[in-house]
Amino acid sequence: MTRFSKLDVLLLLMVLIWGTNYTVIKSAFRELNPEAFNAVRLIVASSVMIATMAITRRVRWNPAEVFYTAEPVTRRDWIALAAVGFVGHCVYQYWFIGGVARTSVANSSLLLAASPVVITILSVALHRLGGIGERVTAMHWAGTLLSLAGIYIVVRSGGTTGGQSLTGDVMMGGAVLCWSTYTIAARPLMTRHSPVGVTALSMAIGTLFYIPLALGTMLRVDWISVSLHTWMALVYSAVLSICVAYVIWYVAIRELGSARTAVYSNLMPIVAMVTAAVWLHEPVGPGKIAGAALVLAGVALTRVRRPAPGS
Repeated sequence: MTRFSKLDVLLLLMVLIWGTNYTVIKSAFRELNPEAFNAVRLIVASSVMIATMAITRRVRWNPAEVFYTAEPVTRRDWIALAAVGFVGHCVYQYWFIGGVARTSVANSSLLLAASPVVITILSVALHRLGGIGERVTAMHWAGTLLSLAGIYIVVRSGGTTGGQSLTGDVMMGGAVLCWSTYTIAARPLMTRHSPVGVTALSMAIGTLFYIPLALGTMLRVDWISVSLHTWMALVYSAVLSICVAYVIWYVAIRELGSARTAVYSNLMPIVAMVTAAVWLHEPVGPGKIAGAALVLAGVALTRVRRPAPGS
């Protein structure tokens, strides 16, 4: 069994941030149009990330080369950053925010939690083709499937999913494909550049692509009259959900690989369940507890490695 490291703790923090983000976003939609909200949070997040990269470079604070590297950004890197930014920060965000706005938190969290399966399949396919994928063990497959079974039980125990918006579910499905592609495609950049640098630059490029999609709705909002609660939700979603959580995600990908890191996202529906129980007073029954146990067991299985020969 691989030791539980500081990186595992950071991944759990990431899960907590992303899991509660659904409720935070939903609360902001009472006052703001989803596209306008998302455009502003991307602008805020991009600005914070670029500023962080610039400041840490200036003061020469760079533990484990998380914030920047001395490696120059080549023309090929810029093309890759543009592609990753378009898929992972423009198209993904468009589908994600539209899905969250049009379907339930239960449905959206379940669908997005399917990303480890898509990432695993893509990793296996790319590995066999000799590309950028990873070798995935049978134990990892078992952990992934066990976690998904737990997620299904958690969501189904909350009641029927019938009557929810099919459009929202389809949009979340598109978000899953974009996020999975983004996770794998950005990894080669992470081998040469820092997680903060890659995230900041790709996010800034993706934001430039996204703004034209939401410009009309942004201009129609009376930003001066927006409540403090909504501004706090926007800052939480921008700084914590995008900036902090994205950096944790990519540091983990660099250290653990995309397939193993992705399974931690299966914990998000559990966080969403707890958040709903606290703020929405939804009951937590034995079905949800059993499903949560399966998810945790699945994550544990993905942390099991084969013993070294002779050990």
